[in-house]
Amino acid sequence: MYRMIRRNAPAALAAAFLASAAQPAYACASCGCTLTADWLSQGLAAQPGTTLSLRYDFVPQTTLQSGTRKVDFGAIALPSDREIERYTYNHSLTATLDHQFANDWGIDVQLPLLTRPHNTFAEDTTEPSYSDTRGIGDMRVVGRWQGLSRPGSVTGIEAGVVLPTGKFRQTFKSGPEQGDEVDRGLQPGTGTVQAVLGGYHLGPVTPELGYFVQVTGQKAIDERAGYRPGSFVQASAALNLTRWRNVTPQLQISYRHTWRDSGRAADRPNSGGDQVNLAPGLSAKLGSRAVGFAYAEVPIHNRVNGYQLVPKAKLSAGVLFHL
Repeated sequence: MYRMIRRNAPAALAAAFLASAAQPAYACASCGCTLTADWLSQGLAAQPGTTLSLRYDFVPQTTLQSGTRKVDFGAIALPSDREIERYTYNHSLTATLDHQFANDWGIDVQLPLLTRPHNTFAEDTTEPSYSDTRGIGDMRVVGRWQGLSRPGSVTGIEAGVVLPTGKFRQTFKSGPEQGDEVDRGLQPGTGTVQAVLGGYHLGPVTPELGYFVQVTGQKAIDERAGYRPGSFVQASAALNLTRWRNVTPQLQISYRHTWRDSGRAADRPNSGGDQVNLAPGLSAKLGSRAVGFAYAEVPIHNRVNGYQLVPKAKLSAGVLFHL
């Protein structure tokens, strides 16, 4: 492995771990957001071993947008002939267990715990409806093969599935929609099996500056109760500064295209779009076997289909343990 990993393995591993924030999954409503709240681990370990991470993500979706234009809620006359969302606050706590075998193979398993307060004005209503969907989300299991790596760099291919472990029939708690099922994109789970396929590469620019690039796609392979989440493809690139022994700053940029949801239970007109995000952050050693990290992801370009809520920023923080 290249010098950056050898000299500062825990911090470099966390930096690569966070560079894979490109992976989306669980925290956004299909009717309200195309941004990911999930910073996922690929376990790009320099040597065999097991890691356990706990990561908290917060995505406050408070800005209503159509296309690339912000929509002024105060200028909308109620009742409206379409749903008008006011806010969605996404909270997720994700546990990730990752193992790199002595050969070129590795496996990564993630399970999120979600809570999502949501306020919206349904079509032809003048009073808001409130929901607070919560529970375990969909489990993600991804294997990787790093047999294409060369001295001084790591190259890998990843493939796996997202399993329908989360519930998807929770209802509104109050308002005109009380007792009705919340939109499928706001549920803890999608109810569908999704395939994951991608590749990544990391290496040194200089002895103290590393880079990471990744391309990943995800696609539902079935439909459940009239709903199929939109497929996506995402590309990310990151730089990691390893000049300091205990702290590793990082800067990532990512692009994601999401296709519309489909099925009779989907809010197809108000789903999907394009986004470009910039994410500065850092990781820091907390001891011989623990690394802490904190990142902020800021949208620098958003184009959404229909009317969707988008966040002004996303915050992520957590701890990675070497077992």
